Amino acid sequence: MSALEQLKKVTTIVADTGDFDAINDYKPTDVTTNPSLILNASTMERYKHLVQNAVEYGKRKQGTLENRVEEAMDYLCVLFGCEILKIVPGRVSTEIDARLSFDTTQSVEKALKLIKLYKSFGIRKERILIKLASTWEGIRAAEILEKEYFVHCNLTLLFSLVQAVACAEAGVTLISPFVGRILDWHIANTDTKSFEPNDDPGVISVRNIYNYYKKNDYKTSIMGASFRNTGEIKALAGCDLLTISPALLKELEHDRGEVPVQLSVSNARQQNIKQLCLYENKFRWLMNEDAMASDKLADGIRKFTLDTIKLENLIRSFF
Repeated sequence: MSALEQLKKVTTIVADTGDFDAINDYKPTDVTTNPSLILNASTMERYKHLVQNAVEYGKRKQGTLENRVEEAMDYLCVLFGCEILKIVPGRVSTEIDARLSFDTTQSVEKALKLIKLYKSFGIRKERILIKLASTWEGIRAAEILEKEYFVHCNLTLLFSLVQAVACAEAGVTLISPFVGRILDWHIANTDTKSFEPNDDPGVISVRNIYNYYKKNDYKTSIMGASFRNTGEIKALAGCDLLTISPALLKELEHDRGEVPVQLSVSNARQQNIKQLCLYENKFRWLMNEDAMASDKLADGIRKFTLDTIKLENLIRSFF
């Protein structure tokens, strides 16, 4: 079997893309999207009709140009999600505007608006994961969405055990710890410039989160994300889910090496792990003390915001 086939036996494979052709090729269970992926897909000729549909939708709305562009943006994200759900049997993750990362109320409102749009296309909310940044405010928004509205959430831009624990205690459905971006930070900020998979700081971070969750019987699922190479992916075989780019899915498809299971519930439960007790002040302090997590969270929000603005400008050019 290929490495990809072996992984599918122990881990739910998710495609990290907005490209329908790639989704058809690799047949993942779920798909994740983000502003960068939607921006990239929106510039492709074969998806031009979706952009045009979204623009026409925005033009029909009342209000200022900015309001109508925002309506078109939300509609476009849902259009991509609906097309993806025609292909995959599972769920699609749709991300809310990164500029709302520190506003709990507006994050909840935006999420409910997206769910309503999906419903207008006949898509049940059980097939949607709302993606929010793993800030304190984003986690609180997810808690409200999960407990009051039964909307499932995917907490993204997650770089630390502290964020992961806060998400699990809030009862969120899924977290997406970023493996590759943790590696990027360590290469840029330490003397070590290359890591073997088992020593990769991003891999170690996800393994620690996995063991903590399973040891403490948390129901929140873990989806490793943001991979830089297939070694990182294979080092997390057995994780609940792994979201993988088309380029790395292709490599795994042609890899005939053995992929042993690295993570298991039984092994996690044998670990001696101290349980964290978090509240807002402690969360903020521990994040402040973790330079990597603080840097990468802020950097991720800025980058997603820049791509959101680029997509807005693309849509605005058609008005």
